[in-house]
This record gives sequence, C-alpha cells and structure tokens, in this order.
Amino acid sequence: MSSKGLEELNWSEWLDFDKSTVENIPEEDGVYKMHASMKILYIGGNTQNIRQSLFDCLSDPCISKATRFSYALTDSADKVKEQLLNEYRSKHNGKLPTCMKEE
Repeated sequence: MSSKGLEELNWSEWLDFDKSTVENIPEEDGVYKMHASMKILYIGGNTQNIRQSLFDCLSDPCISKATRFSYALTDSADKVKEQLLNEYRSKHNGKLPTCMKEE
C-alpha cells in the first residue's frame, strides 16, 4: 500500500475527548491530534489500534486535559505522525506540543 501525504489525510471533525466518544473510534492504524484552549497538546499515532492509544491518553495527566481530538486513519501512522510533528515544529519555533516536551 502506498502511504498518504499529509494533504491527503481524511481528518475527522473535532470530537469531544471522553470515554464514550473514544469507544466509537475504529480499531485501526491512525494518527490523532489532542486539543485544549485553542492549542494542540499532543500529536499521536498508532500502527495497530488508534482506539487503544486514545484510551491510554485518557489516563495521562497532561493529555487528559484535552477537550477535543481529531483523527485520521492511515496505514503509515508512524511516518505521518513524524510529518505532523515536523509541520508543528516549523510553525512553533522548533517546539513540540505542550504534552510532548522533550526529556
């Protein structure tokens, strides 16, 4: 399968970040953006089960502050996540989203 570029991703609308919404996300490969107070908090991806990754985010002290999220299904989640992070860094003086501070 060919991997999609960022412009070809079919993003969901912004959804409420809560357990009942996450339960309805497909168990497929994908990437997601977590959002709160007009800021991206986290950019994530999973090569097997995006729903499980989102459930894991619900228990993370920083990421769980997110109020909304958007996701896109892709067969190259790791590659697309890295592209999204590079795009974010280029727009924010090389910084990562709040919940992704480098150690």
